[in-house]
Amino acid sequence: MRLIAATAVALTVVTAAPAFAANPPGTASAGSADFAKADQTFKVAPLAVCDVNPDAAGTVTGASPAVSRTGLKIGETGSTCTTEVVNPDEFLTKTKSAAKGAGFDLSALAGLSGGNKGPRLKIAEWSITCEANEKGTSAGWELKGMSGWTGLPQQLPSGYVHDIKASNGTVLAKAKFTDTVFPVPNDGSIAMTLLKITFEPSSGYTGSITVGTVACSPTP
Repeated sequence: MRLIAATAVALTVVTAAPAFAANPPGTASAGSADFAKADQTFKVAPLAVCDVNPDAAGTVTGASPAVSRTGLKIGETGSTCTTEVVNPDEFLTKTKSAAKGAGFDLSALAGLSGGNKGPRLKIAEWSITCEANEKGTSAGWELKGMSGWTGLPQQLPSGYVHDIKASNGTVLAKAKFTDTVFPVPNDGSIAMTLLKITFEPSSGYTGSITVGTVACSPTP
């Protein structure tokens, strides 16, 4: 299953009062996890983190090796945060913060017993980007090779919530896709989380797993 990629856009709004960015110049991460069952806790620190350097042209990279926890595997991940000078005479720049990963495999719910047994959720590849210039920002994403996501629509609206159910219909977790946040008041910055899986009490697990996060602000 391949989901159609989409883009969210935030435009800079001019206000009379001084505006302060609610988001950093640019940042990206391939994901993280913090969940538990009974007396066992499973944590994955933010993967492949990079941060834009707004003061110098160039690219900052991040990378993390594959990780494996009980019930969760994530393949190698990477990120790039780039600053490019588009008009040196006017000191105009643009940035791009991007993260990608492969081999997401959540088997924790499939290991539950009886009618409470859930699906095994896989994502072959994912990517998320945040681009910025002096006029505003935009965030985009892509998901490829998904399996176990029964009932997921081909096109996902921003903030779509998908119930992850057991074979008996019990909701074990909720997956929120492309959660996009615009600051109030609007300063033109944007933040997006590609996917966040939050466990429900019925699963026996607590906590959540995040796949792909970015944020960026308009350039000077």
